[in-house]
Amino acid sequence: MTDMESLKTELLSEVDARAGALSDWTSKIWEFGETAWREYKSAALYVGLLRAEGFDVEEGSAGMPTAFCATWSNDAGPKGTGPTVGGYAEYDGVPGNCQKAAPEKGPRGGLSIHAGGHTDPHSALGIGSLGGVLALKAVMEKHGIEGGIRFLGEPAEKVRGSKPIHAAKGYYDGLAGMVSFHPCYMLPLSNTVRWDTHCGACYSRIYSFECLEPESWLADGMDSPIPVAHIAARAPGANEALVSMMNTSRALQGSMLPFAKGWSISEAILTAGQATADNLPHSVAQIQYLWRTPTVEMAEAVLRVLDANAETAARMAHCTVRGAWVTKSRPGLANHALAEACYENLKRAGPPHYGPEAVALAQEVQKNCGLDPMDAPFLEACSRLIDPVEAEEILRRDLPPSQINSTSDDYTDMCWHTPVARLYIGRAMLKAPPGFRYPAWAMNALGGMPATIDPTVISAAKAVGLTLLDLLTDEDLRRRARAELDRRAAENPIPPLCDYPPPIHFRWPEYVTTARGEDWWIPGQGPGQGPGGTR
Repeated sequence: MTDMESLKTELLSEVDARAGALSDWTSKIWEFGETAWREYKSAALYVGLLRAEGFDVEEGSAGMPTAFCATWSNDAGPKGTGPTVGGYAEYDGVPGNCQKAAPEKGPRGGLSIHAGGHTDPHSALGIGSLGGVLALKAVMEKHGIEGGIRFLGEPAEKVRGSKPIHAAKGYYDGLAGMVSFHPCYMLPLSNTVRWDTHCGACYSRIYSFECLEPESWLADGMDSPIPVAHIAARAPGANEALVSMMNTSRALQGSMLPFAKGWSISEAILTAGQATADNLPHSVAQIQYLWRTPTVEMAEAVLRVLDANAETAARMAHCTVRGAWVTKSRPGLANHALAEACYENLKRAGPPHYGPEAVALAQEVQKNCGLDPMDAPFLEACSRLIDPVEAEEILRRDLPPSQINSTSDDYTDMCWHTPVARLYIGRAMLKAPPGFRYPAWAMNALGGMPATIDPTVISAAKAVGLTLLDLLTDEDLRRRARAELDRRAAENPIPPLCDYPPPIHFRWPEYVTTARGEDWWIPGQGPGQGPGGTR
């Protein structure tokens, strides 16, 4: 074998040697089930692991309490020389997806069904990337390979939170390249690398309505010496403004953009009420919108409609309104040079494969979904490679030729600062009879049980580590990848869009500690009142 072949064989062995630890860490992050901007335990676990491995870690990077930036340089070579490569972890889950790591439906121990949980799952995403980085570091140390590693903790991906902020603050600058790994979430993107059609733009904004002077809504006109506050006309208040905006925006949704080039918009109510069910006006209410578009221009068009709706709703309900950004992320840039290298390494790493225990668990899930268990329950795509160009052809079948980007994920902001390969590894996905659709809990459970998720983590760690090793040792690859990035960025330049502080102070869903112990912010219901519970 050549020297590089030996290094790659050794890196694969390093990943295999850590398989047990990677499994344990994945399960811990999955059990934490923390959600956007509130991933305290998850971030602390990563920080501790990285410091134990010799990384210098900046906690709270770019002003985000649950973000971090870990750096390491090889002391075996001339310190400060050699390229630096990058990876990252995500670790946020989704509110209302509290599923236990078991083949039947049910929340994790002692929690309400409303608590957070992992869907994609980001637990595997982060540990898969970390596994590759730690294996790379071991090989660099043993063989004196010059260079450095930068590993970032990226909170709040589900609201596209941290990466535009890290990008604007320069955390991706100076890197030779990064690998962005994600477990498969749609076919044909399973065990492949994105080619041309990268994710598009994404904006998210919170509108806060406040009823600050309810007494000035209407004069009571009764000229009485007795206070009449409780019989005077009540100001509509913040809840009415929120409902008015939500209904108006839904009614006008078809008028925001042409029916072309796939786009979507969704909303979430963060804070509402701040009063009892009395005749007092509600003083504050907040609603968050998130919209995905192929282009920044389309995102700006939606913004104009939402801003106008918010102003109108505020005036109608005797409120003021303030807007605050959660995210503004740019569309992604393709990088064929790095994508080709990453796919070659994925072929060497191999796709996930599932043993008898995983098959038995999958069959139990099918049984609990009312199906007859299948002898081979997993989709073939879970364990089959697909060439990036072939996947691209399938992906583009439903897209107009003029549409360059599709769907959204905030890794795209990295692409403007350093070459990025977007790697997808298959995850356990079940076959279904015609017309049958699995409930959400089934997919979530498969992402939490070690036998069904560990193969994804191991395959990802190997592909990530091998690709970063190529970037460190192959000067020609670095040159070609950087030249391609510079060319694509110059063709349609978009500067960082982040001109806002981290939106960390809003009432994001989270776990709270009270005299009753730790609980989800929506308390579990009491006996006889429906599902749920507290820790």
